[in-house]
Amino acid sequence: MDPTILTNPADIRARIQEAAGLSLDRLPMLQLIFDRLATACGDSLKHLAASSILYSLNGVESGRFGDFLDAYDARAVVGIFQAPAWDGHILVGLDRDFVFTMVEVLFGADGTEQPVDDERAFSAIELRIAQIILEQVGRALEASFGLVSKTAFTLERTETRMEFAVIGRRSNKAIQAKFLIQALSRGGEMFIIIPQTVLNPLRPSLAKVLTGETSTRRDPRWTSQIAAEVQKTTVQLRAVLEERHLTLGEIAGLKVGQVIALDATPATRIKLEGNDKPLFWCHAGQSQGAYVLRIDEAIQDKEGAEHGLAG
Repeated sequence: MDPTILTNPADIRARIQEAAGLSLDRLPMLQLIFDRLATACGDSLKHLAASSILYSLNGVESGRFGDFLDAYDARAVVGIFQAPAWDGHILVGLDRDFVFTMVEVLFGADGTEQPVDDERAFSAIELRIAQIILEQVGRALEASFGLVSKTAFTLERTETRMEFAVIGRRSNKAIQAKFLIQALSRGGEMFIIIPQTVLNPLRPSLAKVLTGETSTRRDPRWTSQIAAEVQKTTVQLRAVLEERHLTLGEIAGLKVGQVIALDATPATRIKLEGNDKPLFWCHAGQSQGAYVLRIDEAIQDKEGAEHGLAG
């Protein structure tokens, strides 16, 4: 059979990239996405358990798909997720310690029991809990990868035997992210394996750095709550009709009943301050027997500093 001849520049570029492998240093957004994922997963688990749960990213590495799976043979529950927009699949796995720790946390253990150290198969309850956690991880993946690509992550099935958790050739290149969980003085590990063929189309987006973006998760509910609380803060305003500089001798000579003449007139603009910072130029007036201010324009910081006299 004659070898396939590539003529499409896009196909040639994709083949070269696949042969070269992934350089994680050139994909800064990938680290940021996994940081956000760790935060999102930790928050979702807090809603399931009363005990304190710490979730952290332990590292990202590239290698062969089969080598990653072999390290967890017979000691992990793996979820196979489909990403329709990427036309591919990824794996999310929970090792035995992760599953056993979460079972104890969810059933109210206090950490005094001895950890499970036998090599028995997972029970039906343990598999069900693992599936619930994997479903939450899928939602966290969707939110985290939303920075670069909008796609859903649908859990197709779970496997406990790594030879059945296959989404490509074992020799294919992939990246693996490891996450650690700590609860009840115990720990566990979650791992995510993404084939390189899935990430190749995302390289341009993963290579960018979003200005002002940090690893801190931006929760819309948290943002709205903070904005609402800030708007409830009491702020004292001061209307300054005129400012006058006096010497210490002039101030010492002031007497009760003395009248200080002002240069201001009814047409003079009044400076409105908050926390000793100039905010607006205003005009004074009356409404329903009370003095009022009508805002004319905002004061720039430099302008407010230069004006010692409102007018």
